[in-house]
Amino acid sequence: MRKFDHSYGYTLPSLLEVEPPIESQDFAHFWRSCFDGIKTLHPLPEIKHTGRQIGNFELYELAFKSTNDITIKGWLLLPSKLTVNKVFVVGHGYGGCDEPTDNLPIADAAYLFLCYRGISSSAIDGVPENPKYHVLYNIQDRDSYILRGCVEDTWMAVSAAEALFPAAKEHIGFMGISFSGGIGALALPWDKRIKKAHLQVPSFGHQPLRLELPSWGSAKSVQKFYRRHPEVDTVANLSYYDAAIAAAYIDVPVHIAAALADPVVAPPGQFAIYNNLPPNKQLFVLEKGHSDYPLIQVEQANLLSELSMFFDDL
Repeated sequence: MRKFDHSYGYTLPSLLEVEPPIESQDFAHFWRSCFDGIKTLHPLPEIKHTGRQIGNFELYELAFKSTNDITIKGWLLLPSKLTVNKVFVVGHGYGGCDEPTDNLPIADAAYLFLCYRGISSSAIDGVPENPKYHVLYNIQDRDSYILRGCVEDTWMAVSAAEALFPAAKEHIGFMGISFSGGIGALALPWDKRIKKAHLQVPSFGHQPLRLELPSWGSAKSVQKFYRRHPEVDTVANLSYYDAAIAAAYIDVPVHIAAALADPVVAPPGQFAIYNNLPPNKQLFVLEKGHSDYPLIQVEQANLLSELSMFFDDL
């Protein structure tokens, strides 16, 4: 792997000054139209107990319908001894998700873990699961780019949460990391059913910088595609999938955990999302993202404690 400065020369003060890129004129219209398209769809959720527990939660297999008649699979965690008062939709990083975790901020909540289309349990014939190819699937077409479908999967997961827990429909939160952090930022502005969100090292922030700064992972694949396919207006298409631009339209409290150094999701992209959020936001600064380091366990424990307080009034 090539070596480069994972901080890109930024410090916390300079990261807090990163501004979003220029917004496409019909950015909001595009996404509002996408959300309008899911309003009449029913997720038809199905759950099946696995016979297992994870920590203090009962583990269920989950399936629901998303757009394009795609079945999205994942898991549902239900507290064993507590009444469900809140529901969380939980996304995953670009490495996928093999099983949910019980390292969760709220005890009396149900957690709906989804695998996004084409990934892990939601694998689809013809859609590559490998992140470096998944991120390129239909990138040449704004309307059918795979990330649009993943945003719609998030919305349909919320619909599934409402169907399964109607009493908690006013108490739905979202948690996403890396890939799903960026997808969550794109989904949040248009879906008012989500009342609070946490995004950790979120991707897809400031696409022009994402095309420019050296990176590992999916961003590197996009950079290669951009250089090798000048016939595709990659910049214009990706401008509709910029989480930093979407952040300005989010009107619910958002908690961001952003890293000072990260070789996979460049920090200025993460902070561009945070900086463009409205004032009802919170920031937790991580030493590193997508890396192992001596303080990682301490930082993650402190982050979980802070999230417990942040989501307490969900």
